[in-house]
Amino acid sequence: MSGPLAGVRIVDLTSVVMGPFATQILADLGADVIKVEPPEGDVLRQIAPMRHPGMGHIFLHHNRNKRSIVLDLKQPAGREALLRLVRDADVLIYNVRPQAMQRLKLAYEDVAAVNPRIIYVGAYGYSQGGPYEAQPAYDDLIQGIAGLPAIFADAGADRPRYVPTAISDRITGLAAVNAVTSALFCRERTGKGQSVEVPMFETVAQMVLGDHLCGHTFDPPAEPLRYERMLAPHRAPYATKDGYVCVLVYNDKHWRSFFKLIGREELFESDPRFSSQEARSRNINQVYAFVAEQMATRTSAEWLALLKQADIPATPMNSIDDVIDDPHLAAAGFFQMTEHPTEGRVRLMAAPGKWSATPPDELRPAPLLGEHSVAILREAGYGDAEIDTMIASRVTRVP
Repeated sequence: MSGPLAGVRIVDLTSVVMGPFATQILADLGADVIKVEPPEGDVLRQIAPMRHPGMGHIFLHHNRNKRSIVLDLKQPAGREALLRLVRDADVLIYNVRPQAMQRLKLAYEDVAAVNPRIIYVGAYGYSQGGPYEAQPAYDDLIQGIAGLPAIFADAGADRPRYVPTAISDRITGLAAVNAVTSALFCRERTGKGQSVEVPMFETVAQMVLGDHLCGHTFDPPAEPLRYERMLAPHRAPYATKDGYVCVLVYNDKHWRSFFKLIGREELFESDPRFSSQEARSRNINQVYAFVAEQMATRTSAEWLALLKQADIPATPMNSIDDVIDDPHLAAAGFFQMTEHPTEGRVRLMAAPGKWSATPPDELRPAPLLGEHSVAILREAGYGDAEIDTMIASRVTRVP
């Protein structure tokens, strides 16, 4: 492997979306990620559509560049094999509740006894020490408890709604990547491993309240909770004569240019609602309504051309179908067509970003369940006879 994390070995006990999304990013950056799966495999393998059982579409995207080994951690031999892997690893990451790791005798103290330099990362629902610490967590639940569906209703939706993507999982996954890389950097400085907690609720609550804490930033509260700009009824793609355009007329320069564009230059000075950033923020509903009224007067193509010329941020409103065919993504090589050994021709998304000195390798396809069990066990020092015994006793398995 090449890439900025080449040489880093990660033992990955995660499943579903949050953890595998995090370790996929780390694998894309060159880490050797050993995906440890139970005998039945990661449940994400079973999410349709798929061409063959156990190779669901989301699994293919979140588990590329990894190696798969099956270990039944409830059997003593499976736990022993995992600890052998840990001896030579830099990171162990998991996303079950800590209580489950304790039952398996794989708590931080157990793992650090084998490898004191290990970075032991737990990404799960709630920070330990609070009343929710042992509760299960999935993306929908965390969205709900962090207030996201309620905000949709506050913004005028007909009912509370979840964000239609697994945003809690992926935001927390990014936080987990940050935790792993930061802890590795700290170890380079200090020589010490450590245990790191990455809780979903706190991570998403920080994201939501970063906007909506508002007047409650101050004690006593200066104004109510909720950032009015985010909830404004017209904060949405603007309807044009023939479609929709996404526009953000934001700072003073943008507004001067916009008023010039519509032949109303005097408004910037004469209308106090538009005269400053603070004034616009306090009159945001009227400000957005004004833009919406203007956008309805021309076609999408006309507006996009005029706004580009005026250097006002704007973009077409793509459908998901449009995103697949977006010319920028095509030119940037974002989509890569590759041949999977069992799934045939598949479309992968490139790792975002570029590295001038340590570019990652080309993407390797997501593994079959237990595809690398034998090779990884050999690396850990097991002989062929021992491996055959482990397969026979269902401690491990191969495809």
